[in-house]
Amino acid sequence: MRILGIDPGLRTTGFGVIDVDGQQLSYVASGTISTVHLDKGQLPARLKVLFDGVREVVARYQPACASVEIVFVNVNPQSTLLLGQARGACITALVSSDVTVAEYTALQMKQAVVGYGRADKGQVQEMVRRLLALLGLPGPDAADALGLAITHAHAAKALARLAQADGVIGAGNGKYKAGRTR
Repeated sequence: MRILGIDPGLRTTGFGVIDVDGQQLSYVASGTISTVHLDKGQLPARLKVLFDGVREVVARYQPACASVEIVFVNVNPQSTLLLGQARGACITALVSSDVTVAEYTALQMKQAVVGYGRADKGQVQEMVRRLLALLGLPGPDAADALGLAITHAHAAKALARLAQADGVIGAGNGKYKAGRTR
């Protein structure tokens, strides 16, 4: 199974792609999508760069599913809103490409990858390097994205078992389903 991890950011969005075969994790690719070349006041253009960039990554690497970081509430509400819009552009790009999306908090990702939910970026980078047998450290945004993909690789197995047992996961697709009748 190929998993795409996305660490959304308005200036820099990280992406990481891994293959999972049983317990074996293999690095495929990672990098960033940047909007720093655009003026801060050009929000729609920046969101389009993120949308198009994620779609390009999906087209190139053909992931089976994706994992996106959940936005935390920031001290600055304006920053939180902007980050939420960047995240929305990324998720919309994934969904419009027919890629299923799982979501994890930074705390969940750090717990899964490092074993400590308050790990710093350097610790995440080092553990991602070790888990994927990389020769060097990935950049911080790419490392977080790879960490999200690794987190989903571990969680997806449990979610799949739950879905088979209960039929709950993936049941709600937003379309109208017949309700109860008398």
